[in-house]
Amino acid sequence: MSNTKIGLGLAALGRPEYININDGCSQDKSQEAFMKNALNVLDFAYEKGIRYFDTAPSYGKGEQFLINWNTNYKHADVTLSTKWGYTYVADWELGFSGAHEVKEHSLSKLIAQWEISKKLLPALKIYQVHSATFESGILENKDVLNKLYELKKQTGLQIGITSSGANQIAIIDAALKIKIKNEDLFDSYQVTYNILEQSTHVILKQLIEQQKTVIIKEGLANGRLFKNEKFTHYQEVYGALDTLAKKYNVGADAIVLRFIMDYLEPTYVLSGALSKEHLAQNLKAQNFKLEAKELELLASFKTMPDAYWEERNKLPWS
Repeated sequence: MSNTKIGLGLAALGRPEYININDGCSQDKSQEAFMKNALNVLDFAYEKGIRYFDTAPSYGKGEQFLINWNTNYKHADVTLSTKWGYTYVADWELGFSGAHEVKEHSLSKLIAQWEISKKLLPALKIYQVHSATFESGILENKDVLNKLYELKKQTGLQIGITSSGANQIAIIDAALKIKIKNEDLFDSYQVTYNILEQSTHVILKQLIEQQKTVIIKEGLANGRLFKNEKFTHYQEVYGALDTLAKKYNVGADAIVLRFIMDYLEPTYVLSGALSKEHLAQNLKAQNFKLEAKELELLASFKTMPDAYWEERNKLPWS
């Protein structure tokens, strides 16, 4: 079996709307209901063996939920990670018309968000630049990079980046070259990777060989890998996933996560489950291993990154 561990990401647990395919289920979207559900899912995840938890200040109340949970239990065996660089501005307004989160990779933003995020210590082990891009200037901002190095030395944290978009390879390559006092600054890379988006496969394998932490997000392609009549161009993918799901007696989600675990073998693959039931289904990925010919078939469904990200950018917040 793969050594990859399933972690829990709080992107959907912490805010009432997220970029995803709406499954049509009714849900109480009050802050109180979300907090109760998030804490229940965190408890369930820990009970089922999950020890890696990932959040960010821009995940609505997600970081605060994790702070509350961690403060209450103080589990000694968990690895927590959070990010800095985005601010949640939708303020829990359903149907918010503008950008739900605003990026700012400034030194002042880093310092301000660290003051909150450090409450996760000592369980906080990975601190990440949220969605590093060339446009934000983060990879050339010496004041910010030096501050991150200072935090790394003061706390023992792994410093990481997360990446999105069609140029993930270039971002990762640039981050790999950043050294301070002849030492790699970045130890952790959180990357979008799934059956449809495999463009980073080669460079991620190199990171794994270098013993960097590799965390996979959006493994379900924001819901596009669930059978959906709106995405007729994925019918062959849906057919293959359905066949494998029946063979292994699991849902398509478990097949998709297992593909990442077996084909890439990252450190962690994140479940973005919104409920205990969804998480339980995701965790079935741990109960089987895909055959080589099955991995080859699923790998053949990769798409061009430009097309993948253009389609993703059109998905609604719901």
